[in-house]
Amino acid sequence: MRRAQALGRAFGYARGQGATTAALVFVCVVETLGVSVLLRGMPTAHDVLLVLDVSTVLLVIGLHAACVVRPHVLTGEALRVRYGAHVDLRIPLDAITAVRRETRSTHRPAQGALDLAVGSQTSVTLELAEPVTHLTLLGRRKDVSVVRLHADDPGGVVRALTRP
Repeated sequence: MRRAQALGRAFGYARGQGATTAALVFVCVVETLGVSVLLRGMPTAHDVLLVLDVSTVLLVIGLHAACVVRPHVLTGEALRVRYGAHVDLRIPLDAITAVRRETRSTHRPAQGALDLAVGSQTSVTLELAEPVTHLTLLGRRKDVSVVRLHADDPGGVVRALTRP
């Protein structure tokens, strides 16, 4: 996070999913222990499922860690909107026509909208003068003119973007 702060102002978004992630890791660990006990008489199946279960726990922890270490970053020229390692969208500041604090928990897919919800919730809405190209996880191009994102401090994001 220090590197992001040196290059601009960082705005975190992972706090809202920390408890859910911790609960999921706990459930995965309990499931791993349960499967180990049930398969103690079948060493091959035990070993295969143990590797899969440990990989799942590490994957869940890694996904949360990616959200923690890759915050949204505001520089003098652009706002980089991120979600873990999956999304990194650069929005030029002069393309933002409106920014508002808006808590939404319902997100229907819409043409030209990108919703980056955390815990099924977004807290900041950005409207753009012209569409910005977003590359999806699989490399498809999607032009977006409305971006809804979550921030731990939505008021801080709005204040930072509306200052002259």
